[in-house]
Amino acid sequence: MDQTRSESPALRVGVLGCSDIAWRRALPALAADPAVDLVAVASRDEAKARRFAGRFGCEAVTGYRVLVDRTDVDALYVPVPAALHEPWVEAALRAGKHVLCEKPLTVDAPATRRLAVLAASLGLVLLENFMFQFHAQHRVVRELLDQGAIGELRGLQAVFTIPALHPEDIRHRLELGGGCLLDVGGYPIRTAQLFLGPGLRVAGAVAVRDPGSGSGVDVSGAALLASAEGVSAQLTYGMAHGYRSAYELAGSEGRIVLDRAYTPPADHRPVLRLETKGGAEEITLPADDQWAELVRAFAGAVRGERNLDRYTELTIRHAELTGEIQRSAGLG
Repeated sequence: MDQTRSESPALRVGVLGCSDIAWRRALPALAADPAVDLVAVASRDEAKARRFAGRFGCEAVTGYRVLVDRTDVDALYVPVPAALHEPWVEAALRAGKHVLCEKPLTVDAPATRRLAVLAASLGLVLLENFMFQFHAQHRVVRELLDQGAIGELRGLQAVFTIPALHPEDIRHRLELGGGCLLDVGGYPIRTAQLFLGPGLRVAGAVAVRDPGSGSGVDVSGAALLASAEGVSAQLTYGMAHGYRSAYELAGSEGRIVLDRAYTPPADHRPVLRLETKGGAEEITLPADDQWAELVRAFAGAVRGERNLDRYTELTIRHAELTGEIQRSAGLG
């Protein structure tokens, strides 16, 4: 273990909301990190809070505001529905808490920028949870690009689609920030940001609304982005599909293909396919736990050992791009 981490006081974390992703992924990662003390989990439903707290060995709290106001908590993880992120993240920041928030940080760009500015003015860490970007496999892809393994980058294709959700899933509720663009669509957008740089613009987008439930949310979509240098990014996303999680980078002299790009299990050894004029090669990479890496990054930033300003910039521009895609696709 890193010596500094082992000697620093544990980061005292509270969880604001009892979501499925908190149960399956975030809380196990927080509870497993020796540099984190999982203090309490809050829900509006007392029974649900007790169930979560019982599994993860922390205190159950009824009501979000009660947890926000506690003085024995340094940071909050916020996995409430997307439309509720803005008020609760702001409340947490104004209470002096660092915040790790599920994506999207908010449902509109001005609110995202406002919260980022607020966090910076208070000297607090605010991190939007696109956990995949902390997985080591993407650094390997970047290194290959920088080494010129496929020549000059010409284009990117990224896809994240999942099977149809239960009709009662909150992602089918428009008033809670539902829809595929704000959920799975964020991963291809962030991939384009990571590899094509900050000058991205939206060249076009389409969306298909849910035809069955009448909820009005988008269940399928695609967008075409372009970098300042004219490199294109073709993005596909949806929540009424077969599962797909991959991206491909095409260059002047080859291509890189990465499957299981966004939700690899912690024990999964990624296989990166590199195709060049000399032939095709499959490179097996070490396993990595992107949730554990996310927690380490967040806790390290709170301790002042890591600078996450780059991710703040990505988050702000990501929100702007999402709004541009919504308008281009007629989502309003």
